[in-house]
Amino acid sequence: MDLPQVSNNNVSSFLNQADIVKETAEQIMKDFGMFGVEITFSGDTTQAYNELHKQLIDQITILLERNYDLLLSVLYQVDITEREIARAERELPHYNHVEIVAHQVIARDLKKVLLRRYFKSKDSNSGNSPGIWTD
Repeated sequence: MDLPQVSNNNVSSFLNQADIVKETAEQIMKDFGMFGVEITFSGDTTQAYNELHKQLIDQITILLERNYDLLLSVLYQVDITEREIARAERELPHYNHVEIVAHQVIARDLKKVLLRRYFKSKDSNSGNSPGIWTD
């Protein structure tokens, strides 16, 4: 397994496996849930991007209007930088600012899932247990 290269333009190509979709949705729900913001997922993996994107747009809009500091905390937790948002604005000109932030949440949490899977497969292939240093 090669290290996954997720970009703004290829997110959907990684969302073609039900288990990856479910793990990504769970990661988004976890990241937002830590701050009392509820995101749900119906389990319909064929519509996952649209379903999650719409909910994220709605929640981000509410946070922008009512609790900007909480939004910043959530985005920090998800690990989205202003630089990534600026790049996404150039790469996705058909999205408005809130749609871009929502897309970045999905893309970043997808990266987390894929990187976890990548390193888990590397650990199982090398015979090393996670967290154990060998010389």
